[in-house]
Amino acid sequence: MIELDPSINVLGDALEPCGTQPMTGFLRDGYCNTCDEDAGSHTVCVELTNEFLEFSKSAGNDLSTPRPEWGFPGLKEGSSWCLCAERWKEANASGHAPRVFLTRTHKKALDVIPLTDLITHAVDLN
Repeated sequence: MIELDPSINVLGDALEPCGTQPMTGFLRDGYCNTCDEDAGSHTVCVELTNEFLEFSKSAGNDLSTPRPEWGFPGLKEGSSWCLCAERWKEANASGHAPRVFLTRTHKKALDVIPLTDLITHAVDLN
């Protein structure tokens, strides 16, 4: 049985759902929940852009091409997706980071990314 880390976002509140069209998250539950089995830390909820999708593809992680054999429809600009924290950090360092939903990003992302970097790219700050 998988034991989840507490579902808390980077702001210290309850984690909100990231996306269901397509279903995202390491556990494919729509949330950026995580656990010990999630070696990639799929904890950063982002709003995908074509620029980021091209960057990710060039870095060896093609998220835009459908893979029906895996039940993966391919992602497109505007989709919400639980991204690996290291991939977001890498994209940020190269100027290609997608915007972030703080209320939907798991606090475990802070093990990899400083909160100030996430806030700089926040979609949902008032």
